[in-house]
Amino acid sequence: MNRRLDDIDRKLLSLLKANARESATALARRLDLSRSAVQDRIGRLERDGVIAGYTVKLGQEMARSGLRAIVRFTMDPKHTPAVVRELRKYPEAEACYITSGAFDLIAIVAAESAARLHEVLQAFGKLRGVERTTSSIVLVDEFDNR
Repeated sequence: MNRRLDDIDRKLLSLLKANARESATALARRLDLSRSAVQDRIGRLERDGVIAGYTVKLGQEMARSGLRAIVRFTMDPKHTPAVVRELRKYPEAEACYITSGAFDLIAIVAAESAARLHEVLQAFGKLRGVERTTSSIVLVDEFDNR
């Protein structure tokens, strides 16, 4: 990133996180800026890598139609890059984090059924370098500010 974020950048990012589809005109009104100033800031934030992309956030009904799990891995650290490459191949793997502490890696997994989730978790446990996995099923999403 070539520059530090100012208060307006932080407010703009907050508004975009809440609704990335909001028009530049509406954002400009809320930030008390011109539409072109907002578009320029968004362009700079994209070029600087602050905004890496835009995505679809599923509604509550879609989010509830399936299972999500948090999978914690204990593993041989020298196999971490290979395990991460393998996890990327699974469409069920939504996110993966290398962590410090009791676990070496944490993945967020979503599946359409308990049977598919079980298959995915079994496959993860068989990956070379994985010593143990511990999984927790997500019961309720209280909030997700990503």
